[in-house]
Amino acid sequence: MGSLIVAYTNAELEALMANLESDLVERKRSASDLGKISRTVCAFANDLSSSGVAGVLFVGVEDDGSCADTQVSDGLLKDLASLRDNGLTLPLPSLDVDVRTLNGCEVAVVTVQPSPQPPVRYKGRVYVRVGPTTRLASHADENRLGERRRAIDLPYDSRPEGSAQIPDLNLDYIESQYFPSAIADDVLKQNQRSLNDQLRSLRLQTDGHPTVGALLAFANDPLTWLAGAYVQFVRFDGTDVSDPIKDQKLLSGLIPDVLREVETLFNLGNSTALDLSSGPRERRFASYPMEAMRQIAHNAVMHRSYENTNNPIRIYWYDDRVEIESPGGLHGDLTKERLLAGETAYRNPLIAEILRNMGFAQTFGVGIARTRRALEENGNPEPEFYDDANRFIVTLRAV
Repeated sequence: MGSLIVAYTNAELEALMANLESDLVERKRSASDLGKISRTVCAFANDLSSSGVAGVLFVGVEDDGSCADTQVSDGLLKDLASLRDNGLTLPLPSLDVDVRTLNGCEVAVVTVQPSPQPPVRYKGRVYVRVGPTTRLASHADENRLGERRRAIDLPYDSRPEGSAQIPDLNLDYIESQYFPSAIADDVLKQNQRSLNDQLRSLRLQTDGHPTVGALLAFANDPLTWLAGAYVQFVRFDGTDVSDPIKDQKLLSGLIPDVLREVETLFNLGNSTALDLSSGPRERRFASYPMEAMRQIAHNAVMHRSYENTNNPIRIYWYDDRVEIESPGGLHGDLTKERLLAGETAYRNPLIAEILRNMGFAQTFGVGIARTRRALEENGNPEPEFYDDANRFIVTLRAV
């Protein structure tokens, strides 16, 4: 595969805009149908022809390459940028949105890089480019994309675990619960492929072995392969780790079950009080808003390091605060400042995809913003973050 083109020059874009037969170019008069645009983004990300270069979508251009005189507003650019993180296209596409003046025409330019983890799905369907058209992928197309994925250096959660076998997964749960959430209903009903082919298509198995992400999410006993794949919950009677323990749990198993158990523990321990300052319409508020606790717990499971560590996620609940500690620091070049600005980096893209498909992450990249807003609305202080190479800790202070 060739090198990715990070950004095209204006001259290159003008040449692409005039090329009416390219599998790398799509033209739209407007962004009135974001569904069609999303299908094109999905197809460009799949890069069926293995070109290794970015596909380009022009908004504000007629089919013949001439200017459509479309107003390129901030709202239009935000709508296009949202296609990356709205959780409908998985794995998350890498795209850039820009405004360019090309051949005297102001247009919005969406540049989509080939995905390192094909096949990419939009709403559970795989789309590819064949010439200048976008269409649903055939079974042969998906196999081709899967073969290319195996040739790429995969993230840890997408690698096969050679000592595990397919029956080590809870296949009944995957077929009854996960497939319907990850694959469009009409595609699933028409699907004549074998179970192994379906698992491979969703990156849950490679070469007959479950991937690490599949074991983390759906193994009958994930601790057999990943000793730290659990949540340690401890409730202290005081403000120090040396104080007496009121309650403790070790939570392991299917990721959806673990997250639901965590939420149950949050609900049971979260005290409420009356807000007497609000006048006649008194309201009850919890020590911690559930939305904030939920977001931080989900992020811990999604973003922690599972590689080369036996440490669990630790949830330590004190009288005045809750600390949620994840193994591994912030991933890649992400910093606390960039995190607060809404940026994110995905150490475990397959786990992120599974959580999105199972309903535990509606939109990517907004967890910290939602946490901060929920804390502010409930009257709690800002969350506190601690990061080093070995761990990331979020501290929530009680009202």
